[in-house]
Amino acid sequence: MLSISCTLLFFTGQAQNSRSPLEDMVNAIKNDRVLDMVKYFDNFVPITLNNNQAIYSRNQAEVVLHDFFEKNTPRDFNTMENGSPDNNSKFMIGTFDSQNAKFNVYVLMKMKDGNYIIQDLRINKE
Repeated sequence: MLSISCTLLFFTGQAQNSRSPLEDMVNAIKNDRVLDMVKYFDNFVPITLNNNQAIYSRNQAEVVLHDFFEKNTPRDFNTMENGSPDNNSKFMIGTFDSQNAKFNVYVLMKMKDGNYIIQDLRINKE
């Protein structure tokens, strides 16, 4: 029984690690998990919240997003479109509903040093 539990735990961990960066971002937004987004932050992160654009340090970006999601907890998230305009970038467009409002989301990720990082994150009230 113990070996079956360990095996299931191993495969569950492997399945989570095999998600694409965009799938990770969708799950992070959907489940209000800013810490899951942080792994895709560079030293500076461009974020637009309700048409207010700024470039934040890694730590500032985490605080800003945590504050935003604390006030706008996602209830539902729908991916409208996603793709790869070239071999080094991926994008996703979606919407999420919170108790207070509906938001449009745009995420652009680019390859840097073998890892995808957030190049642009926009969350604007519909």
